[in-house]
Amino acid sequence: MLNSANNNSLQHPVANSSENTMNGYNRKAPQKRRYEMPKYAVPPKKKTCKERIPQPKNTVAMLNELRNGLIYKLESQTGPVHAPLFTISVEVDGQKYMGQGRSKKVARIEAAATALRSFIQFKDGAVLSPLKPSGNLDFTSDEHLENGIENIANDTLVVYMQMMILMLKETEKKPNLTSLETSKLRLQMFCMSQNRDKFKNVSKSAITVDGQKKVPDKGPVMLLYELFNDVNFECINIDSAQNNCRFKMTVTINEKKFDGTGPSKKLAKNAAAKAALASLCNISYSPMVVPQKNVPLPIDDKSSSMELPQIHADAIGRLVLEKFMEVIKGQEAYSRRKVLAGIVMTENMNFFEAKVISVSTGTKCVSGEHMSVNGAVLNDSHAEIVSRRCLLKFLYAQLDLQCNQATAYQSIFVRNTDGQYPYKLKSGVHFHLYINTAPCGDARIFSPHENDTGVDKHPNRKARGQLRTKIESGEGTIPVKSSDGIQTWDGVLQGQRLLTMSCSDKIARWNIVGIQGSLLSSIIEPVYLHSIVLGSLLHPEHMYRAVCGRIEKSIQGLPPPYHLNKPRLALVTSAEPRNQAKAPNFGINWTIGDVELEVVNSLTGRTIGGILNRSVTTDYGQTKANVKDYQTAKLELFSAFKREDLGSWLKKPIEQDEFVLTE
Repeated sequence: MLNSANNNSLQHPVANSSENTMNGYNRKAPQKRRYEMPKYAVPPKKKTCKERIPQPKNTVAMLNELRNGLIYKLESQTGPVHAPLFTISVEVDGQKYMGQGRSKKVARIEAAATALRSFIQFKDGAVLSPLKPSGNLDFTSDEHLENGIENIANDTLVVYMQMMILMLKETEKKPNLTSLETSKLRLQMFCMSQNRDKFKNVSKSAITVDGQKKVPDKGPVMLLYELFNDVNFECINIDSAQNNCRFKMTVTINEKKFDGTGPSKKLAKNAAAKAALASLCNISYSPMVVPQKNVPLPIDDKSSSMELPQIHADAIGRLVLEKFMEVIKGQEAYSRRKVLAGIVMTENMNFFEAKVISVSTGTKCVSGEHMSVNGAVLNDSHAEIVSRRCLLKFLYAQLDLQCNQATAYQSIFVRNTDGQYPYKLKSGVHFHLYINTAPCGDARIFSPHENDTGVDKHPNRKARGQLRTKIESGEGTIPVKSSDGIQTWDGVLQGQRLLTMSCSDKIARWNIVGIQGSLLSSIIEPVYLHSIVLGSLLHPEHMYRAVCGRIEKSIQGLPPPYHLNKPRLALVTSAEPRNQAKAPNFGINWTIGDVELEVVNSLTGRTIGGILNRSVTTDYGQTKANVKDYQTAKLELFSAFKREDLGSWLKKPIEQDEFVLTE
């Protein structure tokens, strides 16, 4: 009986619907029963045309509203078969307008858009310029026209044209408009063009402050292929001995070459693509582009950002690396390094004529047993600290030029006729610090592998911003202890570790008192860094906090022209990978004008060939103490750290400064 019933259901599936449901042979049966529900069931509503969202008209439709019977003509078809480029023209009032696109439809829309642009008159006769060919079109860029009106991307043009057509129709309905009313309509059109961001959704690749873009959703290589037709990558294997990179990738676009390096081909390719996008399209993948929750804009300039343009950052990094490779020739035994730093000088931000002022390497500090009472030892051999000392040498040389009437015009200093200091920097002279990694201390310790999640859950978050000291003869930093910040000479000689403030803390100090030092502060105005460029480990929030942010709310009472400087920050596109090699016990330094580099034993602090002494007519420490404004600014910095409960600044034993330099 069971077999008979089953056979029955197979032969007559419709007749035996209950058995069909149980055995699951007919899956449509339950759906049919659903429609045979009792009368009280509510049937589904049918969609009507009224529920459809009206789509905006494209430029072809809008142009047809103004001029009927237009004919579009295919002018040419270029490019490869898989990526053709069509050129279509349309003649309006005897004038031919062209448009290009990857399809005939897109080219037609471009031609119509070009024609519509010619109809719209703006204030002072300014007009919208035609679109560039879509083959190399940067849809994320806003190009400034001569009269200040900005170009509009194709998707936004539709919205504008619709509103402007309505305005034009209003003028047709009212032919007797007064000149005042006509001017008001034109002014409305002008305001629309100036405030177009109110009429469009800003994507991640749109312009942000300072002309820089937000990070695009797409990867740099994919975006580069979308924006340009002729993209050619070439990979070159290189030796990793000098810059710790195994691969170099070169991308050629429109006969322009851009380089990228990295530990893998993929990363090198990405770096080359980022460099090309930054230069050709002003598109930045810098971590500084992403808004940071604790990185406010500079107080004195709310319209600017903390980011240095990517092309400038790459230029600074490239110049320092190239100079290092140049000066190390013939001294390859000293080419080993973990940290590389350098200072670049520009005039009016002209990087084509930028000069590398100093280059240095080093990661260690002097051992306490090698302290000197006559100033013959370099206490801190960290690369960025040595580069700044080399800069002082350059500043002294520039003052020598200024003091000679025949060479004064060559100096970067000019006489200060309206200030308390005899000399000041020429207008437009900027100094840029490059470090191949984040400076030790607060800027580096929290940077690796940490992303912003909105809530700070770091187990050591209470230590953020704390003053830290370097370890004698070693690497790394430790927090300062709550003390009066005094180290004694006999204590260090008896075995107490000689402590030196971290590079992050010293850079924060430079952003208050300047990089010129106390001796030069008696005759020149404070000199501040314009930017800091890193080769790796740039975390915007931590870097900003370390160099200036942690004291910006507590610093006060600085004697003018001293102030809190907020340097621009950036990361190079070809970031340096982590170097796991042991740091050498030496460092090198070079200053512009030197015929050869100088090598320093980091543990003893002594250089090969001795130290060049300079003339000081009185006690070294007393001379520094006599620069009152500098000392006031320095003490205020120390007080600001204490007010923020970040620790006390540790000073070296006072005996180190109690010496007189010989003539």
